[in-house]
Amino acid sequence: MEAELMALIGTGATTVVGLMVTDAWEQAKQRVVGLFAPGGESGGEPGGVAGELEESRTVLVAADGAADEEDLRSDVTASVRLRLRRLLEQDPGAAEELRRLVDEFAPAARPPGTVHNSITGGRQDGPVVQGHTFTHLTFGTAGGTARDHAD
Repeated sequence: MEAELMALIGTGATTVVGLMVTDAWEQAKQRVVGLFAPGGESGGEPGGVAGELEESRTVLVAADGAADEEDLRSDVTASVRLRLRRLLEQDPGAAEELRRLVDEFAPAARPPGTVHNSITGGRQDGPVVQGHTFTHLTFGTAGGTARDHAD
């Protein structure tokens, strides 16, 4: 899959999950359901797309401020990302609707003044730095290596 589509899928998943915990969710929900269930799905049947999205939303809202909030958000984002990837593999034309959804709702998904960083890909045994340009960074260690740490 093209890098541009992969970026759109990632942005789309982050936007959808971000919307779930905002007041804009009710406004965006039908668009998201329409994207995932072209041809229409009525209501919020428990096994349907709308029902699954509402279950995810309920989990995220309940986790607000909880110790595992970031883990839950990461799990829901991964699930939405996988669903979007499958959708675009089956229907490449859906990318345009996803792009419109992201363009319209991405700012609403991120309340002003908040930053959300996720680090994936395994265990991190040292500092993680995110940014544009860094020079002359030095990190001291107290000795030992990652292999010395027991899980």
